[in-house]
Amino acid sequence: MTFTVAIDGPAAAGKGTISKAVAAHFGFAHLDTGLLYRGVGAKVLLGADPVEAAQTLEVIDLEGDHLRTPEVAQAASQVAVIAEVRAALVAFQRGFGARDGGAVLDGRDIGTVICPDADVKLFVTASAEKRARRRFDELNAKGMELVFEDVLADVEARDKRDRERDTAPLKPAADAIEIDTTQMTADAAIAHAIALITAARSR
Repeated sequence: MTFTVAIDGPAAAGKGTISKAVAAHFGFAHLDTGLLYRGVGAKVLLGADPVEAAQTLEVIDLEGDHLRTPEVAQAASQVAVIAEVRAALVAFQRGFGARDGGAVLDGRDIGTVICPDADVKLFVTASAEKRARRRFDELNAKGMELVFEDVLADVEARDKRDRERDTAPLKPAADAIEIDTTQMTADAAIAHAIALITAARSR
């Protein structure tokens, strides 16, 4: 049985939290597609060829805190401009989405580019101010002393880049259901997503 759930949205809107919870609830596999280029970048730092690293990437390569380091982030941005790398990772994502047992993929172009035929497409969003506040609180809790206005500026700049890029810009699919989490708790947003997917599965 294949059942694909595509969850897109901007940074800190809550799509990762919702995706993990949805996958756990239904027993589906989950893929945070934002880790793919980091996974390739980490392998390149160990001496791998970028294209070969992308073509041989496995789910296990996406696990571990080492993917969150600045060095890996920099390597990820460098490999992301290579057309052959992007093509290999699109194939990886599509293969993951078509796996038996159901799959949840979250990112920025899942419903529009990667899995346009997904059974359910959700677009999770929130105001820039709310998303910046969430990111600010999260990073402060980790001991990072930041200025809220700087975090907000970063969120807005990233939004602009994601929406205006030529390849796979951030936008909801025409048939995606929007979940605005600005005024929602995480539990409420998760419950809403689960209800939407449950309804789709019963059709």
